[in-house]
Amino acid sequence: MVKNRLKAFCHALEIEYVGIAPPGPYFDLKEILESRIGKGYYTGFEEKELERRIHPALTLDGAQSVIVCLFPYFTGDNENANLSKSAFSLDYHGIIRQKLGQIGECLKVHIKDFRYKAFVDNGPLVDRYLAYLAGLGFFGINNHIITDSYGSYVFIGYIINNYPFEPDKPLDRTCVQCGHCVSACPGCAILGDFELNPLKCLSYITQKKEALSAEEIEILNKNHLIYGCDICQDVCPHNKKIACTKMDAFHKHLMYSIESKELDGLSNRAFKKKYGNRTFGWIGRKTLVRNLGLLRRKKE
Repeated sequence: MVKNRLKAFCHALEIEYVGIAPPGPYFDLKEILESRIGKGYYTGFEEKELERRIHPALTLDGAQSVIVCLFPYFTGDNENANLSKSAFSLDYHGIIRQKLGQIGECLKVHIKDFRYKAFVDNGPLVDRYLAYLAGLGFFGINNHIITDSYGSYVFIGYIINNYPFEPDKPLDRTCVQCGHCVSACPGCAILGDFELNPLKCLSYITQKKEALSAEEIEILNKNHLIYGCDICQDVCPHNKKIACTKMDAFHKHLMYSIESKELDGLSNRAFKKKYGNRTFGWIGRKTLVRNLGLLRRKKE
């Protein structure tokens, strides 16, 4: 009954995909993560403490389940964009954080002594793995979670909580494994066996604040985006003829590109004031100017 009420409330918030992941610990995930770390597939954006990535109870004492929600964001293509589709709208972190908070506060009203912690991108757990456990999608060999309605253009948010919601079942399927994403990846980061080297991922490279190596600059110059990358998703057959998101917030205040003239003369404070509510705002003016400069040099 409580789970049905949860899903009904989520649907009222325009959240179509909501499921429950078990509270862990996720020992099979631990083996995967240990293997990746051993291979050096680590960017520094991840939670540094491995145990916190597999034990929800280390983040919320008494954790008994994890509510997982997907937030489709596809609003269509724009051939003139130099930002990834994930950055077209206002900062998705704020949009999703607000909705997760509404869910948590609603449950506090209906469940005695309910406690929770909500995360979007900034949490210790592996959100795509949680979405898989919650039965919300299946893995592609590009490491994205794929849905039937919206393909892989979905953000993931989750709520660690102390209520024993019944877990959902993972889907017993994967992508068609056509290999299009493997051959199209600019940095050859997608290895074809559901493994990914994130250090060679163009999306990571565009967000890296440290100086880029010659190899990273070469990878950057294989695309025209200054923030993020959509290539492995754009070529994926699961993303053909997908629906645009029904979430109103992702259709508002769309911005497809940013040019050097918009950044020239801006101080860091002015940049934050102007773009602090955009998804790319956190990487700062300096990184965007660098990326624009490298791409302009390529054209010359």
